[in-house]
Amino acid sequence: MPDISAPPGAPARFPALLAAEPDGTPARLVGLEEADLDEGDVTVAIAWSSLNYKDALAVTGRAPVVRRFPMVCGIDLAGRVTASTHPGLSLGDEVVVVGCGLGENHTGGYAGLARVPGSWCVRLPPGLDLRRSMAIGTAGFTAMLAVLALERVGISPEGLAEPPVLVTGAAGGVGSIAVAVLARLGYRVAASTGRPGEAAYLRRLGASEVLQRAELADGPRRSLGDERFSAAIDVVGGETLANVLSQVRRDGAVAACGLAGGGELPASVYPFVLRGVTLAGVNSTWPPPGWRERAWQRLATDLPAELLDEMTVVEPLSRVPELAGALLSGAVRGRVVVEVAG
Repeated sequence: MPDISAPPGAPARFPALLAAEPDGTPARLVGLEEADLDEGDVTVAIAWSSLNYKDALAVTGRAPVVRRFPMVCGIDLAGRVTASTHPGLSLGDEVVVVGCGLGENHTGGYAGLARVPGSWCVRLPPGLDLRRSMAIGTAGFTAMLAVLALERVGISPEGLAEPPVLVTGAAGGVGSIAVAVLARLGYRVAASTGRPGEAAYLRRLGASEVLQRAELADGPRRSLGDERFSAAIDVVGGETLANVLSQVRRDGAVAACGLAGGGELPASVYPFVLRGVTLAGVNSTWPPPGWRERAWQRLATDLPAELLDEMTVVEPLSRVPELAGALLSGAVRGRVVVEVAG
């Protein structure tokens, strides 16, 4: 832990995980002052953050996630308002902020304090506390946005019999929460993972069947395959997304919300023009107006708290650099909550 003490009369300092250089140097713990933060009309004392795929890329320096330097990493935060000139927020309000460029071009959540525009803040909905909101974080927020995207094009459990709704990358943060939410809503869920040892975990979350990642990622790709899935939430992209699209039934849909397997899409137009399949993109950084609040309200009611707790571990801010590497290597299951105030 860095020395964050300040001489008498000097501004108070707090720990922060800072990406200082654009040359791929990993982020490191430093002491900052409030004057080091970006502008905003709300100041938040951060209690919790979380570790997402994008955070891992930024902290390790393995991809150009950070847009300007130096930058406090962390795309999520949850805490209490300590100062506000925003008309909708008052001292003591418990708020959550995810996305919005945090940790990319606005100082983020891996710090004791944040200053942000009040329009980015969502008051914690009933049924959630600050720690659980970060067990959800951007990963769970993205999963719920994907569910909403499927609902928007008419996918509902009432209209589905067979086949199941597929979730790819199911043992990760987005996938785990997507499986749990879909099962809670009454969908039959198929979970795809590259980690066979997680099959029992995925079934506890609600998956009725578990597929091996190689079934969708490897082998010859067909323009149209058998109609194996009613719909899908895909966090992988690349060959996997192309294969999933070819196997979604007529008038089905795929919500695409990640690119862990690559940013290219080597697919054909046949699923769209012969089966009427919808490919819906999910933007968790800047979702459509009103979707931010709607997603958090739905997460408070549609994600079983006991399953959220099962998929969550809590770690101190000091361990984030180590855990970021583990997440990128596929060694992290579910969600990592980062204790910032501890």
